[in-house]
This record gives sequence, C-alpha cells and structure tokens, in this order.
Amino acid sequence: MNFVFDLDGTICFKGVPVTNKILNALEKVQLRGHNVIFASARPIRDMLPVLDKKFHTYTMIGGNGSLVSRNGNLIHTNSFTDEQVQLIKLIIDQFNATYLVDGEWDYSYTGPQDHPILKNLDPSKLATKVDFNIHKSIIKILILTSDNMEGLTEKVAELDVVTNKHGNENVLDISPQNVHKWNAISRLGINKGEYIAFGNDANDITMFMNAKHSVIIGEHKELSKHASEAIPLDEDTEDQIVEKLEQFLQVYEFIENPN
Repeated sequence: MNFVFDLDGTICFKGVPVTNKILNALEKVQLRGHNVIFASARPIRDMLPVLDKKFHTYTMIGGNGSLVSRNGNLIHTNSFTDEQVQLIKLIIDQFNATYLVDGEWDYSYTGPQDHPILKNLDPSKLATKVDFNIHKSIIKILILTSDNMEGLTEKVAELDVVTNKHGNENVLDISPQNVHKWNAISRLGINKGEYIAFGNDANDITMFMNAKHSVIIGEHKELSKHASEAIPLDEDTEDQIVEKLEQFLQVYEFIENPN
C-alpha cells in the first residue's frame, strides 16, 4: 500500500522537524514493504530540513504537486508559462504586492522581514535568494501583502492559474493549472484508491478525494467532507498517528499476505 503524508500541521507542527516518534513509525511502514510518500505545499528544498537525512531519498511531492522527487532526483516539474509570469508581474506592480516566488530550487522574496513564512523559508540555507527575473522556471507564487488584496485576487482569478488561501492566513497561493497533489500522485503511477492519505488543509482535498482511506489531522470544514476519519489536534496527536499506522500495518499486511 502507498501511504501519502502532508507535512505541516499533519506530521510536523509549528515549523519544528518531524519528531523521531513519527519518523520511526514511518520507517517501519516502509520496512514492512509499503511505500511512504511526502506531499507538501513546501518546495522540495524546504521539505528536506524537517525530515531526517535518511528520508531524503523517499518520494516527495513539493509545491502542492509542482515538483516530484524520487531517490533524491527531481523527476517532474510543472511551471508557469512565460506569458503567465509576465501577466502576474504586471498585477504585482499594479497592486503594490510583496511576494515569495519559488523556482525549482532558488527563490525570490520581497515580503516583510518579520513575516511568519520566513520561519520555514530555506532554513538550512540550501538555496539562493535571486531576482524574480533570474528564474528559468517558476512553480509557485505567494502574494504576501498588497494595497488591495481583494482586487489583486480578482485580477489573478482571470488568468488560467489556480489560486488558494491556506487556513486563516491572508496569503494568496498561485500555482499553474492542474497542479494539485492528486495529479502528482497519479504521475507516480498510483491509481485512485491505491493509497492512504494523511492531511489537514484545503490543498489536501484532491488527495483525499482519490484515496482509499483518508485521515484528517485537526479540523477543516472543506477537507472534513472528504475524510474517512479524524485525529484531534492536541497533545496526543502524534501518539494517535503512530497507533493509526500500526492499525493500517495489521490490516494491509493481512490483505496483501492472506496466508
């Protein structure tokens, strides 16, 4: 069985790396013959620091599906067209917006120096901060502030792109069309109903919709509609995740090895 895990708010919290308790449980899943996949809104660059190095060769889906890495190598990229980039630049200028732009590895940042997003931005200093125009390809744009965020959002919505707002943050996430976690999962040759999903936010909806079984961590009105079950977000969350994985191991070892 394939097991797909979102990171932030699902198996790691408040920017702190995934704990050994969770990592040991995930390694056990992998060693028992299953396939562990990480799927995050973070680019691959920012997924690595919250995972122990021995997990860096695991399959990773970054940028909500814009990037796919396997065995430490980038095997798929979905980026904006040059025309889309130029149109978004014009909108950024029109509405005096600040941003975080992600290329395949490096990034551009013009937001406030005290913005919360900086806590998770290249914490291990693996990339280079570059000018917007330097990127050969751009996989995601986050609008952090604007003189008129509502007007900017309406203007961006006219383009052939995907926009999302995460949780209660007033941040606009812009991605190319057909960029979502399920699209990336299917690119790995995994069919609908062939994986178990763990997630917590709106960007996990397509992943949940196509999973055999889905587990939401905490509460989210829209995602809950597609969840098979929920684990509360409290001091026992990690223990409950480990317990749930043990249950899955028993079920799927029996199913896949009935004798």
